[in-house]
Amino acid sequence: MSKSPEEPQIRTRRRIAFVVYDGVTLLDVTGPLEVLHQSRRYETVLVSAHGGEVRTAAGVVLAGTVTSADPVDTVVVPGADHLVDGVPDEVLKLTAALAANAECVASVCSGAFVLAELGMLDGRRATTHWRHAAALARKYPKVHVEPDALHLTDGRYVTSAGISAGIDLTLALVEADHGADLARAVARELVVYMQRPGGQSQFSTALATPPARTDQLREITDTVLADPAADHSLPNLAASAGVSPRHLARLFQSEFNTTPGRWVERVRLDRAQQLLLDGHSIATAARLSGLGSDETLRRAFARHLGTTPTEYLRRFQASRT
Repeated sequence: MSKSPEEPQIRTRRRIAFVVYDGVTLLDVTGPLEVLHQSRRYETVLVSAHGGEVRTAAGVVLAGTVTSADPVDTVVVPGADHLVDGVPDEVLKLTAALAANAECVASVCSGAFVLAELGMLDGRRATTHWRHAAALARKYPKVHVEPDALHLTDGRYVTSAGISAGIDLTLALVEADHGADLARAVARELVVYMQRPGGQSQFSTALATPPARTDQLREITDTVLADPAADHSLPNLAASAGVSPRHLARLFQSEFNTTPGRWVERVRLDRAQQLLLDGHSIATAARLSGLGSDETLRRAFARHLGTTPTEYLRRFQASRT
């Protein structure tokens, strides 16, 4: 059995409280908890409105929860599907009380609905599970929802995408508190990748695109995915499908709710990300992906991922050392 990261002399331990309640998603709690446990740098506590046992959505019971935990440095609010339809008052009150004096307030998955309901995310960037992003944006129009990010930090608030993204979020917290070396050691212990940048897409364009209903559009998407760097201008795509550029644009809007140009850019961005991970330079990744220049690649990263190629590459290179 491998050894956990060795613990040096530490003057203080940060105390992190998890807000738990019946129906909470199990991995939203246990994933971040295990990261913190392996780091040996944090004291964690499970807090619920009534204390005692809490039954997760998976049926596993979390025992020994307490009703208060002041003071705490960080509050983590895990998600549950039922939060999308409405947040129980007891969860709101408990979160508000714990967050009052905390330095950091974080959410995993639909836990963002709790923070949004409390007004904590008003005017801020936030994310959640891709399946709930539209509902979050619709219900809380003051929140700047970024549906494709893994995790985002805005002020003292940190939000993450669904389920396993809570591990990425917690590794980022460990890195911010104690440096990349410890975060890498924890990731190795857990046999997970250290660590997907917060701006990385939750899923690739190929996975996110529903199957085309028409043969013409299906042929086009297959062609672009097979060779993103080819000439996929609107006239060329339309000619290959035997339709007019205007008709092709209508097909993309109708089926994918986007334009051909934007969709091709996302495919090329996916390809550029993989090229960077494979060890290619930014300039080479831009050229081989079809994005062309360094500047075009940087703009695409900023527009879709909220980060830069350099930062993206730095984090993944760090994970391999």
